[in-house]
Amino acid sequence: MPTKQQLLDELKKEMEENTTLPLSDTANFVFGEGDADAEVLFIGEAPGFHENQQQRPFVGLAGQLLDKLLGEINWPRESVYITNIVKRRPPENRDPLPEEIEVYAPYLKRQIEILQPKTIATLGRFSMNYFLPETKISRDHGRLLKASEQLIYPLYHPAAALRSTAVLEDLRKDFHKLPHILATGTMPFENRAEAQPYDPVKEEPKAQQDSLF
Repeated sequence: MPTKQQLLDELKKEMEENTTLPLSDTANFVFGEGDADAEVLFIGEAPGFHENQQQRPFVGLAGQLLDKLLGEINWPRESVYITNIVKRRPPENRDPLPEEIEVYAPYLKRQIEILQPKTIATLGRFSMNYFLPETKISRDHGRLLKASEQLIYPLYHPAAALRSTAVLEDLRKDFHKLPHILATGTMPFENRAEAQPYDPVKEEPKAQQDSLF
């Protein structure tokens, strides 16, 4: 019986050898990294400049903030798993295109099936909307939601937090709820919204979102 890490290595090799995948001719491959037995999986949208250079996820300024927030809850980076939907950097750090997400999505699904995390923490609107298309990051960040039977915890993208003090405060507050969520599968008492399927909220978000939100 192969281990999770062996299955991940096989999937990584398969993807690396598939030159028909979007952006194969313009960017390096960034599969993901961390503990194959991690209970929390962080998913962003796509690699950036530094990620493309080092072939590792979240190693630029946004990654440094992610590491800092993990440290604040005493989670070593090595104790979680970090990846992106799209495994190669879009040119000029543009948003991933719908067709790029569509092609990479089955591989992400297989990655999740191998990892079997208790909770998926999405970083930014692209990864959140992959699981829950009707959600809005400015409204639904910090809420524990369900997609099928998977617990989804939407977070602002760290890159957005680097540009806004208010977003950083929200991201930090949401991040500090993660240990309780992992331990209990529910929100902390002060936000007693039990994990449940997404229930649309009529109110529109107060603040406009930018491309990284």
